[in-house]
Amino acid sequence: MRLALALMGLLLAGPALAQQPRPSTCSRDIFQNEAGFRQQQSRLAAVANADQATQCRAYREHVAYLQKSRAVFATCQTGRDRERNVAEMDSELVNYRALIANRCGGR
Repeated sequence: MRLALALMGLLLAGPALAQQPRPSTCSRDIFQNEAGFRQQQSRLAAVANADQATQCRAYREHVAYLQKSRAVFATCQTGRDRERNVAEMDSELVNYRALIANRCGGR
């Protein structure tokens, strides 16, 4: 019964939550996200042949970037763009965390 009431509350709150205004910094944040993505790709490519410690550091930094990027998409986008980008960040986070666990001793 409590679960049903909680779900009903979420369903009723959904439209109100969806109509919350986006932060005024969203345009800038999404632009910076795109620039950050290009930087991250360059950093990862630059360490492709580096020692393991250097690669692991780059992977951890990339995970931090992905978490920040996911938050921007979740906050600043709506609809299918939001769904697609958040899902892509979630997938990349899973992949890089597994990579870190396998190659970097989970640290």
